Amino acid sequence: MRLWYDEPAENWNHALPVGCGKLGAMVFGGVQKERVQMNEDSIWAGPPVPKAQAGARAVVDRARQLIFDGQYAEAQELMQEQVMGERIVPRSYQPLGDLSIAQDRVDSPTDYCRELSLTSAIATTRWVAGGIAFQREVFATAVDGAIVCRIEADRAGAISCRVAFHRKENAQWSSAGEDALAITGRAGHGATHAGVKFYAGIRAVAENGCVQCESDTLIITDADAVTIVVCAGTDYNFDQPEMPLKRDLRPLVMEQVKACCARPYPDVKRDHMRDHAQYFDRCAFSLGADNDADVPTDRRLAEFAQTSDPALVALYFHFARYLTICCSRPGSLCANLQGIWNGQYEAPWNSDYHININIQMIYWLAELVGLPECHKPFLDFADALRDNARQTARDVYGCRGTAAHHTTDVWRFTDPFGKVQYSMWPMGCGWNSRHFVEHCDFNGSKAFLRDSAWPVLRDAALFFLDWLAEDPHAGKLVSGPSSSPENRFLAPRTGEVCNLVMGPSMDQQIIWETFTNCLRCAELLGLDDPVIKKIKSALSRLAEPQIGSDGRLMEWPEEFDEPEPGHRHISHIYGVYPGFQFVARPDFLAAARKSIEHRLAHGGGHTGWSRAWLINVWARLKDANNAWEDVRQLLIRSTLPNLFDNHPPFQMDGNMGGAAGIVEMVLQSHHCAVELFPALPDAWAEGRAKGLRARGGFVVDLQWKDEKKTAHIVSRLGNPIRLLYDGSMRVVNADDHALIAEGRDEVVFQIERGKCCEIALG
Repeated sequence: MRLWYDEPAENWNHALPVGCGKLGAMVFGGVQKERVQMNEDSIWAGPPVPKAQAGARAVVDRARQLIFDGQYAEAQELMQEQVMGERIVPRSYQPLGDLSIAQDRVDSPTDYCRELSLTSAIATTRWVAGGIAFQREVFATAVDGAIVCRIEADRAGAISCRVAFHRKENAQWSSAGEDALAITGRAGHGATHAGVKFYAGIRAVAENGCVQCESDTLIITDADAVTIVVCAGTDYNFDQPEMPLKRDLRPLVMEQVKACCARPYPDVKRDHMRDHAQYFDRCAFSLGADNDADVPTDRRLAEFAQTSDPALVALYFHFARYLTICCSRPGSLCANLQGIWNGQYEAPWNSDYHININIQMIYWLAELVGLPECHKPFLDFADALRDNARQTARDVYGCRGTAAHHTTDVWRFTDPFGKVQYSMWPMGCGWNSRHFVEHCDFNGSKAFLRDSAWPVLRDAALFFLDWLAEDPHAGKLVSGPSSSPENRFLAPRTGEVCNLVMGPSMDQQIIWETFTNCLRCAELLGLDDPVIKKIKSALSRLAEPQIGSDGRLMEWPEEFDEPEPGHRHISHIYGVYPGFQFVARPDFLAAARKSIEHRLAHGGGHTGWSRAWLINVWARLKDANNAWEDVRQLLIRSTLPNLFDNHPPFQMDGNMGGAAGIVEMVLQSHHCAVELFPALPDAWAEGRAKGLRARGGFVVDLQWKDEKKTAHIVSRLGNPIRLLYDGSMRVVNADDHALIAEGRDEVVFQIERGKCCEIALG
């Protein structure tokens, strides 16, 4: 339950993350000089935002006809020139700044160790210098809304240091009293893209020592211990981002700093640990004894390819849960590409919200490990996105409902922009809508289904109803012009590299799922909405993805040659995972397998998040050992020394996606059934999982060693459960259950709400 190292971080990718949703920090663990790089979740550079060109609907109609006529390059050129908006960069998520601590009397340190405790969410650095033992603790507390740094020593008066706060650009410094500093600033890139205004306050409290402010530095001398508190606030307005909040940030932030500093440090630390534990302690997972716990984490990772270290996989799993808790809390913005941790003023891809896989993957894990509260920031954001998405659907395409494209950010733009290869893909709202259904499936709230999920689903479905066009050759409804995210094909006859078709497989699968979820939601709520009849009609006419002559699931409506057969996206496998369209279709599952094998044979899975997606797909295909091999490759090829996922560069999605895949290997609950050990690899000879969640409102504990397996299931909602396992199953103990059906590999029964049962598996 800890990451630990025997030397300070060499660079940002070695530093250790702490966070509380709104605030995050990367802790480097230096001795003479410590760097704590800080973030606040709403510090973004600002508008203008990308906008599509006006009058696109007529262009779309002409492009459709060109595609139906086989003139792919001409259609693409038309869409690129007359529809796509300008790509405006950089407009990045930005750091708050760096807290630096220069400490005296710590030359020639020995017995060095820095660690991150996942159970307490505290980064600790320890060393001995001059016969004195020093310790520095850093954490971000949601209770006090602060980043706290505590320095202690085992000798009185041993701590003297200089504390400063630095920001590269657009910031002004001032004294805030004898023991405090203040920073005011505005996110932007020089004088361009002015964004969020922010304010930060830093105060140092010394025990039996002296604190003085000189210029931009706090000087602490001869203290027994010192506590440094940093708080920050911005004028970002979640309800109306284009209208900043009108408030004086200085008194708000400095009062928060004062309140935290007024509390005894042990109380601040205790309350932080309790708050973190209420989320982290919901789940446990192990793969046997952790025999390498005395080996530094970076060394374990470097040696993983040559060693059997399943306990490192368990650590990776818990680290992903930790990151989820730290970067996505109720009241915070949803996690961006870097979660909340970004040290660059021009972050890769602006650290945007990419809604063609990345942001959704970040939230694959939350419900599976009992963190619905951590899912909520994404649901809130997806709901808030609908206003602009409704305008995009209307103004760009002349359609009802909502449409969003490949990326957005805190300013919630939804128009297509840049290149058609990545942005001519209006499926974002459809994909987002499945998360609302997932939240209901795990937690069972009829009120949420009615008030939140149904409006989001209905809006996405309305757009698809108006967007779909009839294929004149097949008579089926198809989406387009659209891409298969970021992939390319070679046009027949001309060999030109193109991106746009009518009816790409992923589009058809997302639309099928959105329509299916709409009908299910309407049935559960007993709705009599006129749109339901239209959805049923469109669903019956919707074109289905095809299987090619070589047995592969086709990505495009025709068997095109591909310039990049090992492409990182596996978009056309959506119906296997995260979707469910093909779960009961052996022909499509076999075709998906062939597609994945083809991708990997040509170098696929070369990014961290792509490899994580593959783990989940193999698990759904019940291929345990291939899933395990991709878990191994994720750690070997795509994981940084601090266990961050490596795209490259660092992205958060592979961490959560990889952990979600680990859950899928031992527990699945799609397609109205809960399946135990569907893809348990040979390498996991023993293990234990506690607190996993299954759709239908079940908490599942698993234990296994060799051939002996047990499952302990608690019903939170009182729903019937259809339990599947490839082998014999029997109920050995139950509080109160009604047996509905029983077979060798299937048991159907109902447990009362709050009751439990135990299953023995042979």
